[in-house]
Amino acid sequence: MYAIVKTGGKQYRAQVDELLIVEKIDGEPGTKIELDEVVMVNQDGSVKLGSPFVKGAKVRAEIVRQGKGPKINAFNYKAKKNIRKRWGHRQPETHLRVLEVVAGK
Repeated sequence: MYAIVKTGGKQYRAQVDELLIVEKIDGEPGTKIELDEVVMVNQDGSVKLGSPFVKGAKVRAEIVRQGKGPKINAFNYKAKKNIRKRWGHRQPETHLRVLEVVAGK
């Protein structure tokens, strides 16, 4: 059984005992959270689609750690102007352990 969950403007496949790396969610490690924006649930081959979300479906998860993603380096320049700018970015992220998938109605 698995579910497709929407969080942080993206969709993720959530299955029990899997580790999800999602956009930053506020909370300390060890905090239990509920993701209720479930787009689809697959339970033993029967698929429930929501419009936009499946009613009553939830994914319960626990925050494992807060961290940052890999560094993305970028470089901007303008030819013949001696203008060069180098910059980088590390996106904050949350690691979740999926505890339970509730199918809903």
